[in-house]
Amino acid sequence: MVKEIFIGMLILFSVSSPCLAGGEPNMQEGLWEITTTIDMPGMPAGMPPMKQTQCMTKKDMIPQNQEKGQDCKIVQTKLDGNTVTWTMKCGSEEGAMEGSGKITYAGDRFNGSFIMTMQDPEQGKMQMTQKMSGRKTGPCK
Repeated sequence: MVKEIFIGMLILFSVSSPCLAGGEPNMQEGLWEITTTIDMPGMPAGMPPMKQTQCMTKKDMIPQNQEKGQDCKIVQTKLDGNTVTWTMKCGSEEGAMEGSGKITYAGDRFNGSFIMTMQDPEQGKMQMTQKMSGRKTGPCK
């Protein structure tokens, strides 16, 4: 059960992305298809990639997916050239979680990763890594 909740929290990323200060990254605004793969010790290898679509702008460049019952907040963001980094904290019935992510944009594509850590009373420290790639598919609908 803890692993399922942990996966849901990792997929979440955030419920809101604060506006990023700094220069203009090489990122095209529009509808993006985001493909993610998850690596977590104890999970079966070869888990199929997950896909989602999201309208993304230069004010909202961090992938999001709101899940019920999750309380996640981005607590810090940084833009350095074409790379966005962020840290996030989440609370749930299963305990507190922290994560950090990094995405580098190249026009109509991006690559990045997100690492989430949770302290489970029964299983100890759990860490999950999510690798992401994205591509712009068209205008927002």
